[in-house]
Amino acid sequence: MYLKSDGSMESRLLLRYLGAIRALLSEPALLARQPGSVYYRASLDLYQMQVMQPRLAIVLKGYPRLSETFIAQEIRALEQRGINLCIFSLRHPHDPASHPIHAEIEAEVHYLPEYVHDDPLRVAGCALRLCWKPGFWRALASFSVDLWQEPTRSRLRRFAQALVMASEMPDSVEHYYAHFMHTPSSVCHYASLINGQSWSISAHAKDIWTISKRELRKKLSASDWVVTCTAANASYLSGLAATPDKVTLLYHGLDFSRFDQNDAELVRRDGSDAGAPVRLISVGRAVDKKGYEVLLAALADLPPTLHWQFSHIGGGELLESLQAEASELGLAESIRWLGALPQEDVLAHYRDADLFVLPSKISDDGDRDGLPNVLMEAQSQGLACLSTRISGIPELIIHTETGWLVEQKDSDELALALKNLITDPELRERLAQAGFKRVRSEFSMQGGIDKLMQRLEQSFDGPRK
Repeated sequence: MYLKSDGSMESRLLLRYLGAIRALLSEPALLARQPGSVYYRASLDLYQMQVMQPRLAIVLKGYPRLSETFIAQEIRALEQRGINLCIFSLRHPHDPASHPIHAEIEAEVHYLPEYVHDDPLRVAGCALRLCWKPGFWRALASFSVDLWQEPTRSRLRRFAQALVMASEMPDSVEHYYAHFMHTPSSVCHYASLINGQSWSISAHAKDIWTISKRELRKKLSASDWVVTCTAANASYLSGLAATPDKVTLLYHGLDFSRFDQNDAELVRRDGSDAGAPVRLISVGRAVDKKGYEVLLAALADLPPTLHWQFSHIGGGELLESLQAEASELGLAESIRWLGALPQEDVLAHYRDADLFVLPSKISDDGDRDGLPNVLMEAQSQGLACLSTRISGIPELIIHTETGWLVEQKDSDELALALKNLITDPELRERLAQAGFKRVRSEFSMQGGIDKLMQRLEQSFDGPRK
């Protein structure tokens, strides 16, 4: 009989188990000398199959994603703390590369059908297997209310994905944990109702500020607990929760073991030498909330005698329009559009730069940044940061002490700040050193993981719903 692994952890271990028995049975002399060998090796593999079963299911919109290193570092940290987990992703990856940390993550990834028409038989089969469960009808009732409030194909897709997630969930999983309060939390909520399992949420930015208060209240009530990455988010969500202690502030922070200190010799460029322009950098997706059109306007207002070069790292839907706008403003020769890059390349560009700029803003639909990890990454490399006074950014950057802040959407103030920081390398150095010390002392990932572990252990010990 020919057996082939389907790629899952269980099938790989089962094949190892059967392979060990076959190898030992093919060696009669070994069996005569060590009759307990078959039992020992088989028992060891069976033990591994049991202990490696996941206790936690993490639900993500897409995996892996270059723009979500904070999620990847959290997943890996949980694995290193002894949490066996699996990942359910609503989408297949679309990025051209991944970060090194993604290769370290051991969790098995289950991809749900992104659209019902992608795999209708899979969705239908899952529905048939689940319809006898009382939880199926509770989930259907909750979904029906949501569909009445939001009659969209997206809402239908979320329920279909929840059916597949609930049906294909490993029996060993004790708790579901969704990143983002919008789509992933909807799928997670429906699946938890079907399987009678506890669940929780990690809330970030767009997912909080672009959905209705009704939906936020419903998810706050239904989930065990919610963590979020800024004090502004925590205050807003606590005001909507029935009990304020439902929401916990949890900074993602950085795993500084992955961010070696920048030991490069400091070069004090001041913009006066065309052969040594001040090197500006920004890392972020080309989307509206990042405010890059404001930055382009500010750069266009700088004096022509001031020499600078700007590098942008990231993809995004507005990239082509920003490139066209830069050309219209006469900035094309001073800007490098590098696209999305893996983390080791991003770090190299941080270390080669003089000033990090992130002109974040609140979009018309309410979308905004939370506390961008790229600001912490830049500070960890001894790089002075210039950003805006929105969301959680002032929780990291203390104006004129550990960085520089301007009002959002104000290209005139941004241009003035750029001019001052470009021409004053001593100011940049002072801000960079203070930012480096504060981010290292106040924003380590380990503190956040400690809080998350406490929450997860409470849910593991709690009753099924």
